[in-house]
Amino acid sequence: MRSAEELLPASLALWRWPATRDTLLGMAPANPSPGRQLLANWQRLSPLPFGKEIFSWIVGRSAPYTGTVGGVYQEIRAGYARVELRDRRKVRNHLASVHAVALVNVAEMTSGVALLTALPHGVRGIVTGLSIDYAKKARGTLTCVCETQPPSSIETPQTFDVHATISNMMGEIVSTATVHWRLSPPVHAHGAA
Repeated sequence: MRSAEELLPASLALWRWPATRDTLLGMAPANPSPGRQLLANWQRLSPLPFGKEIFSWIVGRSAPYTGTVGGVYQEIRAGYARVELRDRRKVRNHLASVHAVALVNVAEMTSGVALLTALPHGVRGIVTGLSIDYAKKARGTLTCVCETQPPSSIETPQTFDVHATISNMMGEIVSTATVHWRLSPPVHAHGAA
């Protein structure tokens, strides 16, 4: 049986990197500007049949825990992401609603792509904290939306908050999340920031 990587078209070679000790151990090398790569791959894949699902699967492979919730990116542009999460047994709790941690996961994955696609070249970001408010039980297909505009330049490390809203099929807000990111300036040849 062939692996999923073998089934993907050769034109997606942008997702592959040379094998190193880290990649052989399942860790991707650092990418100084992942947002540009994310947007390029989104634009290439999203118009294709099942392209959104393939893109979401690849993001889930790059960040394995993110892939466990099964969210599917529906729309991406610089500073904006919209993810759909189907209500199914895998993400439910004992109250027959979507589990709180699945909601946090979808908020983080949505904020991450929205922020990374808007960051200036070379600026790095990492999540340092999350807070979420639950307004009501989350049932049915959910949509998480995040829109953000980070600073146009980063000279020193700073904290930046990104907000994501999760709504049900009726448009009712079920959760609002704030994801705290630490943004660091680009690493220059003369030293690390």
